[in-house]
Amino acid sequence: MVHLSFARYASIGFLGLGNMGKHMATNLIAANHQVKIFDVNPQALDHFKDQKQAKVVSVPQNAVEGSEFIVLMLPNGKVVRDVCQSNVFPVAKKGTCIIDCSTIDVRTSKEMAEVAHSKNIGFVDAPVSGGITGAQKGTLTFMVGAQVDDFKKVEPILSKMGKNIVHAGPNGSGLIAKICNNLLLGISMIGTSEAMNLGIKLGLDQEVLAKLINSSTGQCWSSQTYNPCPGIVPTVPSSNDYNGGFASEMMIKDLLLALDAAKEVQASTPLTEKATDVYRKICSSGLNKRDFSVVFKYLNEQ
Repeated sequence: MVHLSFARYASIGFLGLGNMGKHMATNLIAANHQVKIFDVNPQALDHFKDQKQAKVVSVPQNAVEGSEFIVLMLPNGKVVRDVCQSNVFPVAKKGTCIIDCSTIDVRTSKEMAEVAHSKNIGFVDAPVSGGITGAQKGTLTFMVGAQVDDFKKVEPILSKMGKNIVHAGPNGSGLIAKICNNLLLGISMIGTSEAMNLGIKLGLDQEVLAKLINSSTGQCWSSQTYNPCPGIVPTVPSSNDYNGGFASEMMIKDLLLALDAAKEVQASTPLTEKATDVYRKICSSGLNKRDFSVVFKYLNEQ
């Protein structure tokens, strides 16, 4: 692997400026990195036009050209493969390091890492946890699958977007951790929603119920930080008619990734299968773009 000398202020290409990516890129810009940004949706670029450290480009190759690091925050494995093969690998110089923060299948990520390494380009899978709030505040957790040298190289960049940077193991390991985390998240959100819905319908005050759960053994991130019942946590999507956040259709994508991975290694995942069915019903009811905590609203209206 050929390594570029690491500059205090790096040149970074950032591809994918959705709900998470735009905040991650903003934090890199705030850290005085020179960031070239691209998104297929022109409206996503409007946020950056007045930021001096950001250069909006019209084609993804221009974001890659001359950059030391390329950050990808893309919707699925097919898009990651297409972008890497068509826009990144042909343009990136030796020693460039690709930081793929997308949540995709492990196989595609490993294949892209192999191609990158054959071209003397670094590649790490670095999916994130912490949601939009974590992206805004720069407190994300990064689960990193990488060769040791590549991890050391990208850690200072990731530290500008997150507070917990964990080297999970070799390429693909970060995605394994992310898939397992989101499997649990989807299940726990359904459980929290069922408990809140039942307690309220039995006559408990929602604030009292949430407080008791969060001081008892049922406490979890879904109940305390991201409660699905409107009004419990004023800053989360449930208190904004489930707008913003992590779309239910994206939760299905992650659950299906978990089921596919489980099938490959013959791991039993009965609750993941049930959770996937629940989110399929939610999406088919027209709530696919709403935050995944909308499961509370869905159950409440049954």
